Amino acid sequence: MKLPIIDLSSPDRLSTANSIRQACIEYGFFYLVNHGVENNDMLKAFDESRRFFSLPLDEKMKLARKEFRGYTPQDPTLGLQGDSKESFYIGPMADSTNANLNQWPSDESLENWRPLIESFYWKLFGAGKKLLSLIALSLNMDDDFFEKIGAVDRPSAFLRLLRYPGEIGYHEEVCSAHSDAGTLTLLMTQGVPGLQICWDKLKQPLVWEDVSHMEGAFIVNIGDLMERWTNCLYRSTMHRVKRTCKERYSVIISYFS
Repeated sequence: MKLPIIDLSSPDRLSTANSIRQACIEYGFFYLVNHGVENNDMLKAFDESRRFFSLPLDEKMKLARKEFRGYTPQDPTLGLQGDSKESFYIGPMADSTNANLNQWPSDESLENWRPLIESFYWKLFGAGKKLLSLIALSLNMDDDFFEKIGAVDRPSAFLRLLRYPGEIGYHEEVCSAHSDAGTLTLLMTQGVPGLQICWDKLKQPLVWEDVSHMEGAFIVNIGDLMERWTNCLYRSTMHRVKRTCKERYSVIISYFS
């Protein structure tokens, strides 16, 4: 499956906004290139993700998820029959009240991990802020619309680090079929396949199509909240991660306001 490609650096903002509009209406997914996040920064983020997930389980469980932030282990009751992933969530950092809810491994466990991840959060956030201004234009509104309503000043943007193990199992999916709850998701992977999209969630049987990896690009998708905001003009498309028997890491930033 070849998704539309959106160039965030294009000087022709109206043309880019029109391309985003078409992509969101027809697909709900697109590639984002020239987004301003350097490849070295993306590689470093994956390295830091691996460092965290390589910690002993008891170390990771010291950061067990609360207030939607922290570590969630793979559910042992599922075995290989359901969603098979472990995750670490970092919540909004635009104000101290929210930022203080985040959990971080100690410097003894992972030296310099927190500042590296915080820096990467803000780089992804910057790309998302530029994209939201173009989405506003694509909806025939002022490009600062989302700033005016506070969605950019104090956003609910969560950074999620995910690891899917590579074990062989009977269940077809390691992340079950779903649509995202928020407004916008930016996804990075390292080329391990598995992401699939279902264009028509009402059609039976469901037809799934593979999404190809594009080096250096983000995969962007519209969430349920944006679909609702646009009165279902923009599509929140159902997707899943299929089991490939290969270890898979993903880095995601999701906007919920």
